[in-house]
Amino acid sequence: MLAGPALLGYLLGSIPFGLLLSRLAGHGDIRRIGSGNIGATNVLRAGGKGLAALTLVADVGKGALAVGVAAALWPLPAALVAGLCVVLGHMFPVWLGFRGGKGVATALGVLLVLAWPVALAALAIWLAIACVSRYSSLAALSGAVTSAALAPFLADGATAVLTAVLALLIVLRHHANIRRLISGTESRISLTKG
Repeated sequence: MLAGPALLGYLLGSIPFGLLLSRLAGHGDIRRIGSGNIGATNVLRAGGKGLAALTLVADVGKGALAVGVAAALWPLPAALVAGLCVVLGHMFPVWLGFRGGKGVATALGVLLVLAWPVALAALAIWLAIACVSRYSSLAALSGAVTSAALAPFLADGATAVLTAVLALLIVLRHHANIRRLISGTESRISLTKG
């Protein structure tokens, strides 16, 4: 029963929208630009705000779609499995040799469907930290930790566990960013480009 939602989630998650949209816009392989990441932050560095916003919407959308479809087709645990697998698909897409993004936007999409108050709180923290510090990685880490801290109070137990797992995955995927933040060499994002 869980193989279906797991496969659905993984395949949706593994669609590299940042890479595809950047190529369509004529920016080439986003993995060879900036940080090399396929997510919206690196697209912002390479292609400007419009393309980054489109990537962000697509990555959030695939997280929400995976959970929504799984919830409609299978009993409740399926939505949680699809939520985990869509983020894993984004982080480790088979099409890109299992080297994908950080999973932040896709996890946000998952939480928007499963526990929207948690998602909105995490998004608010992300926006505040990003605007003040201009460190996307610090904002993402803060949002992930916030979601894990709030989920036990704003969501059911199973969703709170999933949220904690997603937060841990996001923190682990940011290990290099954490080192650069500590050393003072992390790149800042520009909020005025394009």
